[in-house]
Amino acid sequence: MCLFRPLWKAYSLSSYSPIISTRMMNCILLSVLISFVYLIVSLSVSMLQPKDTINAYFSSSQDQPQSLTEIDHIVFGIGSSLNSWPARRDYVKLWWDTQRMRGCVFVDSPLSSLENNTDSHLLPPICVSEDTSRFRYTWAGGDRNAIRIARCVLETVRMFNNSAEEVRWYVFGDDDTIFIPENLARTLSKYDHMLWYYIGATSEIYHQNWLFGDDMAFGGGGVALSSSLANVLAKNFDSCIERYPHLYGGDARIHACVLELGVGLSHEPGFHQFDVNGNALGILTSHSTRPLVSLHHMSHIDPLFPNSTTFSAIQHLFSAVELDPLRIFQLSVCYDRRYSWTISVSWGYTVQIESRHMFLRDVLRTQETFRPWQNFGGLASVYTFNTREFNPDPCKRPVTFFMEHVSSTPDDGTIKSVYKQAYENCTYDPISSPRKTEEVRVFSTRFDPDIRKLKAPRRQCCDILPTSSTDGKVMEIGIRECKEDELIYMNP
Repeated sequence: MCLFRPLWKAYSLSSYSPIISTRMMNCILLSVLISFVYLIVSLSVSMLQPKDTINAYFSSSQDQPQSLTEIDHIVFGIGSSLNSWPARRDYVKLWWDTQRMRGCVFVDSPLSSLENNTDSHLLPPICVSEDTSRFRYTWAGGDRNAIRIARCVLETVRMFNNSAEEVRWYVFGDDDTIFIPENLARTLSKYDHMLWYYIGATSEIYHQNWLFGDDMAFGGGGVALSSSLANVLAKNFDSCIERYPHLYGGDARIHACVLELGVGLSHEPGFHQFDVNGNALGILTSHSTRPLVSLHHMSHIDPLFPNSTTFSAIQHLFSAVELDPLRIFQLSVCYDRRYSWTISVSWGYTVQIESRHMFLRDVLRTQETFRPWQNFGGLASVYTFNTREFNPDPCKRPVTFFMEHVSSTPDDGTIKSVYKQAYENCTYDPISSPRKTEEVRVFSTRFDPDIRKLKAPRRQCCDILPTSSTDGKVMEIGIRECKEDELIYMNP
């Protein structure tokens, strides 16, 4: 700087002082000006640069927005056999869409030409599983087909991992697993398929979970693997299952091999193993606020609707699924102050009216309408959810109305579902008893929550609507999104 610059010319004392004084002053002023400018620039940079850096840091650490998973992003592997496929193919036909879905049904030996061609254009392709005789199976009394079913993972990934169309998820189930495809796709949209995810649900029976694994996705309810995990799993799958000849099922082998990669279960209660017998009404009418993804073991439970076969009842259910899939079985509870009734709407399935006031937490307990999977007592009848008594006297149970039909109004998008009372030969008070009601009409709009709301679901509210029916034979209910601070309880 100027203060340290040497002066090579000699001046007399009288001439030197004014010159040095002027130069000194100029240098000092210039230095102050430069310092001031530097200070201003430094402060500006210090205020702006850290903010940009912090924003960049947080934006990189948060989940980047991604497009919704669609049905055509999913590949299905369905475990079947030569013996079971002819009886179960109609179940798959209910939910399979040949225009949008990819996958394969794995059987143990080729089907006859007649079996393979009948309605084949409505079903997934048939694939014959590879030979698994080289693998040991030591579970006493078990079925070594479990190894073949487990290897559906490997064979499906090999078949589709070089597909020209994007594969985000591989989903596996049995030939009697009924998927709700749109709900499956929306549920998987909550997860980043580029990360390693193993998704499904456990059994409803404590003993089944204790025996096979309470952190395992049971195969009948369905198993979803992100493509990134499935591709790595497939590379090591055969060497892995050689270490587990003592396991019972194919799902247990998938679970063991996923664990070896350090991945645990992401539990989604919309997958239903259904290890129960008898009447499943109690489980379905207390369904989670998460979307229904799958149903299993339908042939082991009573038809979902009265006066129906198992298959026709599921067909009837799908008439509601087609109009509003994400709302199916979603439970809304409202109260009739005039009669002190508690009304619960399991959309697309039933409306139940209790002739008394019930707290919401009690309504949500599962009515024990069903029987355990095995009947040897002890832990066999211990369930993984809270239950409440289902009165043995039909006349003391809630009055149940089953879905009759569903329709949609194109003009305003209103969906109307109609429920008719299941007849019971009971005496009742014609003034105060809900048995006087013969029909319930429920009005709603298509339920279409975004991903944020799917990650943090909230039950919807309902209201009893005024009706022109003066004899109480018809009740009308509206379902809507709850207000921000609205509570679901019976007002005094």
